[in-house]
Amino acid sequence: MTMSEDAERARETLEPPKDTWRPPAPDAPLELHEPDVTDRPKRVLIAGIGNSWQRDDGFGSEVARRIEGRELPEGVAVIDFGTGGLDLAYQVMYGYDGLLMIDVSRQGGSPGTLYVMEVDEDEVSGDSVEDGDVLNPHAMDPETVLRFIKLTGGWPGKVVIVACEPQTVEEMGMGLSPVVEEAVDRAVDLVIQTATELLTDEAYAVDEPT
Repeated sequence: MTMSEDAERARETLEPPKDTWRPPAPDAPLELHEPDVTDRPKRVLIAGIGNSWQRDDGFGSEVARRIEGRELPEGVAVIDFGTGGLDLAYQVMYGYDGLLMIDVSRQGGSPGTLYVMEVDEDEVSGDSVEDGDVLNPHAMDPETVLRFIKLTGGWPGKVVIVACEPQTVEEMGMGLSPVVEEAVDRAVDLVIQTATELLTDEAYAVDEPT
């Protein structure tokens, strides 16, 4: 075997195999750019949010955990952010086309009811933080997280929230209420379906005024 053959074999051994796309690590170098939804495959981030120590507020984390065990379409990543609102805002700045947040939300329905809500960027405050205006980096309600995202200039092409009507989030304790627990598997299917739709060009089409 020649020296060049030895070197080539060593190179092939040392180089890791090519793999499908993965979400960047939180400490990866950040390259700011506008999301391109036409010239490359789309990337969608599924983000579980909430506090698992407050009963039904752990819904988003539990759904994200179960999704991690499912086979996802290429370009879709899932991360459970827990109560790390600022972490999620920074993660989105890596250039996702779609953001799909999973949370609880009191909308007036029966506990366990699932909602799919698209967020309009114009409805989220993008004002600078004034003196005395506190943004808690550990706050994980969607309004605070989305304000972080808008303030950092990383708003994706589409933001959708899949939410569940909670039964109890005011008391401390582990474990979802039975009616919200029953909604978790339904939410898993709904989130994956919605994420798959966010991979299509049609999801980002702008309706022309009539």
